[in-house]
Amino acid sequence: MFRQMLYGMHTKNAYIQLKAEGFHFLYRGILPPLCQKTISVSIMFGMYNHYQQVLNSMVPQWNTHLKNSTAAAAAGLTEAVLAPFERVQMLLQDNHFNQRFRNTAHAFAELRQYGFREYYRGLTPILLRNSVSNALFFTLREEISHRMPSQDHWTGKLLSDFCCGAMVGAFISTVFYPVNVVKSHMQCTVGGPFNSLWKASRIVYEERERSLRKMFFGVHINYTRALISWGIINASYEMLRNLLTKPPH
Repeated sequence: MFRQMLYGMHTKNAYIQLKAEGFHFLYRGILPPLCQKTISVSIMFGMYNHYQQVLNSMVPQWNTHLKNSTAAAAAGLTEAVLAPFERVQMLLQDNHFNQRFRNTAHAFAELRQYGFREYYRGLTPILLRNSVSNALFFTLREEISHRMPSQDHWTGKLLSDFCCGAMVGAFISTVFYPVNVVKSHMQCTVGGPFNSLWKASRIVYEERERSLRKMFFGVHINYTRALISWGIINASYEMLRNLLTKPPH
């Protein structure tokens, strides 16, 4: 998916490229997303609940949808502190840097010479994606969950929560796929000027021969992954919340 996002190539060509590089590079860059995902999902749900409580006490006159959307957007902005993990992941997955960066620690150390700002290259699309997608996720999640058939057994509830998270996650990740494409291009640069989101978008759009369809190369892999991952995340969250908040007998 990353190769298709970065180079605008078809799935078959991306597979051939990865195969030629060898199995050794297949899991290159796996540490940053492992570290980031664990923390970011915790921040996403934890800070969402925290900001809800803050807004309920500070602006009780706001309607529920506005408070929830604001809390979700704020949680997404908070997640952006983890942007350096995404930054390093992009560099390690780009085959142009296979020989330059040995591993995650080496990439972090090498970026230090360019200044602290270099760790946050591509921050603008991350802020845009996180804030708006979080607001959509929690809003749509509540709406869909209220419309799902009520379940008496825990297995039915688990499946219902999985389907709810899968549908919402796949939809949102597909909508924001071009933003991630632009972010990847911005982050696969070391040193040099920092392009604005608008300028980077224009450059990528021109590289894709002004084709909106080519901006979505790799999206089928993206929404397949999102279907599974966000289904698991949502179902796990609801299950753990019910277990942890269940009153003692």
